Amino acid sequence: MGLGAIGRRVARILQSFGVRLIGYDPYVLPEALTGINVNVVSSLGELLKESDVVTIHTALSSETYYMVGEKELRLMKPTAYLVNTAREAVINEAALVKALREGWIAGAALDAFEEEPLPSNHPLLQLSNVIVTPHFASCTYEAYERETTTVHRDVVRVLNDCKPANIANPEVLRKRPDLRDCSGDNVG
Repeated sequence: MGLGAIGRRVARILQSFGVRLIGYDPYVLPEALTGINVNVVSSLGELLKESDVVTIHTALSSETYYMVGEKELRLMKPTAYLVNTAREAVINEAALVKALREGWIAGAALDAFEEEPLPSNHPLLQLSNVIVTPHFASCTYEAYERETTTVHRDVVRVLNDCKPANIANPEVLRKRPDLRDCSGDNVG
């Protein structure tokens, strides 16, 4: 689920294992999948019904909030696994606990939770078919270095009256109509 930069990276890694890859992302452009042998399906339901392992790589938005709930979990094979390393509320945790307890799916691996840190009495921690890890995959030397470099470059771009290359909230650019698109320039 989700074929953005991270989903595509996971697909590239998995294809080296010779697995059949299917993906769902209503916004992915076909040219973004060049070199990746992934069959894009037309619906989330189709992805869930056909998959043995579902990995989630979507951002959290009003559209993806509780994208996987009881209805979606019931579509999955009883032998299927769900992996969420994306965002917490993409999965309805109460529905997931029910699905895992009642055997709708075989198991789950999670590192994103609605409440972090996960309380020690949380139902997910009581299940033998769940693997949980703390949500801090970006806590590496390389990630910190990349974040620092990216922010530095964008600050330099703005100081040179250019739009930042990486922006989480592009609507703020309306307040700075003077910023130029310098994407082809060597600024920052």
